[in-house]
Amino acid sequence: MPNLPFSKVRRIGSTVYLAGELGFNADGSIPESIEEQTRNCLDRIKATLEAEGLSLANVVSCLCHLTDKADFSAFNAVYATYFSDPLPVRTTVESGLMAPAKLEITVVAYA
Repeated sequence: MPNLPFSKVRRIGSTVYLAGELGFNADGSIPESIEEQTRNCLDRIKATLEAEGLSLANVVSCLCHLTDKADFSAFNAVYATYFSDPLPVRTTVESGLMAPAKLEITVVAYA
């Protein structure tokens, strides 16, 4: 979704804010499964953090939007493979999205 009026990442002091990320494939398409979308989304978040000199270990908070609460278990199974203790705090909600995706994740990290 190019040309939208927001920043992908902002660093203010030691806090790094990432805009909501979707699970696009490299070609811009969106895979069907929640598992693939979750992996793509978290891989994209990881890449953005790495560009800032950080990793997923720096994430302190995640806000996760799922379009269907029936996907929660499958989403959670993939999500759990990306983080280790101490886990980020997390809020997960069911909501509509502005793109034809099954999830969107927003994170805050500490540098």
